Amino acid sequence: MARLIDHTNLRPEATPSDIVRLCEEAREFGFGAVMINACYVALASEQLRASLVKVGAVVGFPLGATLTSVKVFETEQMLRLGAREIDMVMNIGWLKAGWREQVLSDIGAVAELVHGHGALLKVILETGLLTDDEKLVACEISERANADFVKTSTGFLGGVARVEDVALMRRAVRIGVKASGGIRTAAEARALIEAGADRLGTSSSVKIVAELRSEEAKVRTL
Repeated sequence: MARLIDHTNLRPEATPSDIVRLCEEAREFGFGAVMINACYVALASEQLRASLVKVGAVVGFPLGATLTSVKVFETEQMLRLGAREIDMVMNIGWLKAGWREQVLSDIGAVAELVHGHGALLKVILETGLLTDDEKLVACEISERANADFVKTSTGFLGGVARVEDVALMRRAVRIGVKASGGIRTAAEARALIEAGADRLGTSSSVKIVAELRSEEAKVRTL
């Protein structure tokens, strides 16, 4: 399961030493990626240069309401500094207003740039703010815009990764599904994967893997 986890620290008070520790933990536990704010992409890229752990960065975070041109600029800078995965926040207000073409264009512009650099794009839907019908529309638009993943939430606006949302998203798309927001235990992580999540984003990664190792050790002693 560790390879499916984006080991995350997006806290505004995160310091450089916090990010170094995040990278060390990612290498030690074999997490698939670290997910960080823009100002630490260069630092994380240096820390993980000789490892298999990818550097991921957030764009338009956490509200998604910046101009498309700003999201594109952010993305370009992150890719230049070494990010190989971009998690962008969809423009939630535009989606709720029914501005489908604008949402499509917003995501598509970032997707084109990301894929031009051989990187991956995940679109954060912020499912806690959407109706089920809106979630389906958001999934459809993200897939049309050539995103690689749809993702549940930022974790900053009260939304959490719900099994029901992951299952709905899994049915709606052929691309990847990432569950993120409030994932703190191995049981929660397992339930989300069973519901259809291909990736997990959490700041409790070490705790989750420790729980899984403990469970495996108990099974081996039976």
